Amino acid sequence: MLSALYRTPAAVALAAAVALSSACGSDNAVRGDSTIPVPEGLECFDGNISASGSSAQENAMQTWIAGYQRACEKGDIYYDAIGSGGGRNQFVDGAVDFAGSDAPLDSEEHRFAAERCNGSEAINLPAYVIPIAVVVNVAGVDSLNLRPETIARIFNGEITNWNDPAIAETNPDVDLPDRRITPVTRSDESGTTENFTAYLDAAAGDAWPHEPDGQWPTPPAEAAQGNSGVAEAVKGGDGMIGYVEASHAEAMSTVRVGVGDEFVEMTPEAAAEVVAASPEREENSEYDLALELDYRITDAATYPIVLITYEITCLEYDDPDTAERVKTFLNYLVSEEGQQAASDETGSAPLSDDLRGRVQESIDAVHGPK
Repeated sequence: MLSALYRTPAAVALAAAVALSSACGSDNAVRGDSTIPVPEGLECFDGNISASGSSAQENAMQTWIAGYQRACEKGDIYYDAIGSGGGRNQFVDGAVDFAGSDAPLDSEEHRFAAERCNGSEAINLPAYVIPIAVVVNVAGVDSLNLRPETIARIFNGEITNWNDPAIAETNPDVDLPDRRITPVTRSDESGTTENFTAYLDAAAGDAWPHEPDGQWPTPPAEAAQGNSGVAEAVKGGDGMIGYVEASHAEAMSTVRVGVGDEFVEMTPEAAAEVVAASPEREENSEYDLALELDYRITDAATYPIVLITYEITCLEYDDPDTAERVKTFLNYLVSEEGQQAASDETGSAPLSDDLRGRVQESIDAVHGPK
C-alpha cells in the first residue's frame, strides 16, 4: 500500500526499506514497525488527499502517513517533497489540498490563496520543529564550542584554519590541528539555508553581512545538493563543516552553539524552548499561527538554530469532504502521538502543549462551504 502513495524517488527507496526491514524484524518506525503511535479512537476518513512541499519534513511526513494509513486503511495521503516554494505554489494554484513549507505564506501569497480557498484566508499551522545541526569532521576532535560570530566568520570564509584563535579560545582543552577549514553549503535553494542564514543574521551581528536567503549568498568552498548531500560531503573529508537538519546528523560530531555565556548542545528539548519563546507574527489573523523565531534569545536552556515547517491549509474549502479529510489527517499529525512518532524517527521537537492547543483550535476552524 505505501509504495503507491509517494511520488518522490525517496518514496521508492522507502517502500523497498519497508519490505526489507519487515522481513528482518527491524524496530524502525518507518521501515515496517507496526507500532507507530496513534491516538486511541483515531478518526478515519475514506478517500484521499494530496499535499506537496518541504523536503525538511519528508521523513516526518512518511512516518505520519505510515502511522495513519496502518490505522485507517481506506484513507490515502499523497505527499510530494518538491520543496517549500513548490509546495506553496501548488497550494495557491489549487493543485494540492494542503502544503508543507519551511516558511509561512507571505502577504502576497495570502492574497493569491484567497481565490483557491473559496474566498477565505489560508492559514499557516506550525507542525514540525527540528534543530539545524552544525556538523564537523575534524580528525581527533569529538566536539566543539563555537560562538555565533565564529560560526558566521567560518561560513563567510574569514576563519580558514581549525587552530584559529577564535576557535581555540572557546575550546581550550581540544587539540586543534593546523588544518584548513572547508565549509560545505547547499547548492540548491533551501529552507534549511534560509533558516540558517536568518540565525546568523540575527545572532552574529556584523560578523554576518548578508541578508537571510534560501540560496547560499557567497561563492561556495564546496556545495552539495540537499541535506543528505551536505552530510555526506562533511563525512567524506577531514576538516569539513556544514549545516544539516538534525535527522541527517546521525553519528556526526555536532557543534555546541554559544547562547549568552553558555554553550548549548543540540537537542529536541532545547530547540522546543526557542519556539515556545517566539511570538506570533504581528500580521496574523485569528487562526494564522506563523511565528517570529527569536534567534537572539540568551536563555542557556535553548538551542537557537531551528527550523519550523508549517502545514498550510484553507480556512474554508469549496468541497466539504476535502475539508474534513484535511482536518482528520492534521488532527493526527499534531496529536501527542503524532508528534512523538515524528520525534522518535527524526529527532524533532514535539510541539508544546500550549502551541499544540492553539494549532488544534485552528484545525477545528477549518470547514467546507457555508
